[in-house]
Amino acid sequence: MTPAVTAAVLLAAVTHASWNAIAHRITDKLAGFTLIAGGGMLIGLALVPFTAFPRAEAWPFLLASAVIHIAYYVLLMRSFRLGDFGQAYPIARGSAPLVVAVLAAVFAHEVPDGWALAGIVVSCAGLTGVALWGLRGRRPDWAALGAALATGLTIAAYTVVDGLGVRASGSSLGYIGWLMAVQGVVIPSFAAYRWRGGLVGALKPFAALGLLGATLSVSAYALVLWAQTRAELAPIAALRESSIIVGAAIGALFFKERFGTPRIAAAGLLVLGIGLMLHTG
Repeated sequence: MTPAVTAAVLLAAVTHASWNAIAHRITDKLAGFTLIAGGGMLIGLALVPFTAFPRAEAWPFLLASAVIHIAYYVLLMRSFRLGDFGQAYPIARGSAPLVVAVLAAVFAHEVPDGWALAGIVVSCAGLTGVALWGLRGRRPDWAALGAALATGLTIAAYTVVDGLGVRASGSSLGYIGWLMAVQGVVIPSFAAYRWRGGLVGALKPFAALGLLGATLSVSAYALVLWAQTRAELAPIAALRESSIIVGAAIGALFFKERFGTPRIAAAGLLVLGIGLMLHTG
């Protein structure tokens, strides 16, 4: 993984944690995700005329990804309703990288070398530490944990599907534009049906925040898709989930959730894992 790819994925991690924090901050989850998905659709439609049309072989992946992303949004909404941001976000993101490593080996024939595998394992240990720290001193909410873990499985699935799709597409910007345009229709359509005649009123209080979240969401995933055309999927997945550290910090600063020494130690493990993944000798 080159320094440019690493920098792109780390920037994606920061923007990703930020849009998730915005989604958590919006009290009406359906309104928040309607704005984020709908805003993403508008950004995608704006990109489409100026980017290459994805090749035919990319479309099965793109359509499958759109379906998986809809499931991801639904499960993420549920996770944020049931659990703290600093708990739901780390578990959802931290459960994905090892699953991605397995799926990438099976479907993309990408088997990490010794250094990359060590980095993935060490990073996942750090990510797990961040997630489990949130359970300290209280009884687990199994419904919240289940929703977060299910969210993690959808993350792993769309990561691999999109990794294969964007490589087949011929244009990472064209792929992200069409993906956002296709998947962004469903949640706003459901919201319009549910709030018949009252859609604008329901969205208006959260419009600015939601559209900011949409911009950050599209930017984060565009960076990841570009990176997936230049490096293997599993290390990118593990590196992208450094967003968990950012998310934990946001949870502590803005939502008054605990951070603590164990999360600092987990962040150190994550940094060590990144160093191992970048080892070239």
